[in-house]
Amino acid sequence: MIARILDFIIGLFKWPVAFLAVIALPALFDAMHYFNLANMRFFAFLAGAFIYLALKIVARARSNVSMQILAHEFTHIFFALLTFHKVVHIHLNMDESGGAMGFKGKGNWLIVIGPYFFPLFLFFMMLGITFFSNKIPEGYWVNGILGYFFAYHVESIAVQIHGEQPDFKEVGFPFCWLFLPGANIFMCSAVLAFNNGGWLGIEKYMQILYKLNLHNLAVLLDYFTK
Repeated sequence: MIARILDFIIGLFKWPVAFLAVIALPALFDAMHYFNLANMRFFAFLAGAFIYLALKIVARARSNVSMQILAHEFTHIFFALLTFHKVVHIHLNMDESGGAMGFKGKGNWLIVIGPYFFPLFLFFMMLGITFFSNKIPEGYWVNGILGYFFAYHVESIAVQIHGEQPDFKEVGFPFCWLFLPGANIFMCSAVLAFNNGGWLGIEKYMQILYKLNLHNLAVLLDYFTK
């Protein structure tokens, strides 16, 4: 019952969320100017990202396909469980051509599209840093690890987003092209905000976005009401 109610509510927000992602694009770009990147935390983060890229160049190979598929399916599972759906199976093709997961109920667009914007590994890493902060020794290596997996996430998203994705066909290509750019910029910026100031950094980033969106909306309304 709860899953059906959530599916219905999430379904109602599908197109409003898509258009909001488009309307928020100017604020998302403007908010980047507020990041303080001239600090050792960001340099360590950047170093981690460069290490990932360097290892890829040395290995002359793209990311481990099996890991990408596993992360993809587990992100589907994460949003299925988050919306109270019982997961019944997960399957990875032996030839690394893809995978599938199944759950009970109708489902919703968030389950389908989640892997194309949500950084699952980074999210749980951020939770781990938060809950075990007293057991993690001081050092910029944590920022470096965040940067490493940030680069992995960005590459995974770039590889997965293309016109032949069955998930895109399921939720509709117009929705994907409206929603995914803004959603990905927001998620990546939120990780940068966390790297700079933890969850408080994300809170400040959200406040900046809120103010910028209100300002842009006021300017837009003023333009059309003159």
